[in-house]
Amino acid sequence: MALEGAAELDRASWKWYRTEGSDVAVDEAAFVEAKGRSIRFIVSLLSKTALRPANFGCFGLHEWAMVYRQGEHRHVAPLRLGQGETDEVVEANRITCSHFDAFRFFTPEALPRNELQPTRENQPALEQPGCLHAGMDVYKWVIKLGPLIPGDVLLDSFELARDIRRLDMQASPYDLGDWGYEPVPVETPAGKAEYVRRQKEFSLRSTALRERVVSLVT
Repeated sequence: MALEGAAELDRASWKWYRTEGSDVAVDEAAFVEAKGRSIRFIVSLLSKTALRPANFGCFGLHEWAMVYRQGEHRHVAPLRLGQGETDEVVEANRITCSHFDAFRFFTPEALPRNELQPTRENQPALEQPGCLHAGMDVYKWVIKLGPLIPGDVLLDSFELARDIRRLDMQASPYDLGDWGYEPVPVETPAGKAEYVRRQKEFSLRSTALRERVVSLVT
């Protein structure tokens, strides 16, 4: 990848770039040498996640587990059902979160209710393409891969993360009416069906994007 006629611009002095005559190109060799361990981890994680069967049975209840039996919450929006009914939803459903960076925000009372115990160490073994947070994370991994990733893939990963986050919060226990978002009431059969329908669409998008990212760095 090269930016034609850019040798006189500020980008010529940016880290991980080098001049080629009047052009500026990514210094891929230097980046790979410095970030090789991180690149290998990202490629392995994305590849394994893309190949793993998707789980569509979590229904976004990770957000509910983050407020279970807790008076103070991470977000300022009020709970749609109030604390008591929110707790009842958690208690009435299986909690099957496979994503460590969601699981680590569970309240202490919710942690043992999860059927899995995700850690940073077992992340590569548990990450699966149906997980909304794993889909949003593609953007994080693209950012970490920096100059190896072209702008169109960066933009696609950002848009995917934005779209997923919308569903993530619509399916949460929070009332986001003031923000213009209607809830996806996963405490009901209809809400669960809507969640899974959209979850499957995001799974396809995220898997295709993972494959694109891996193909760019291998």
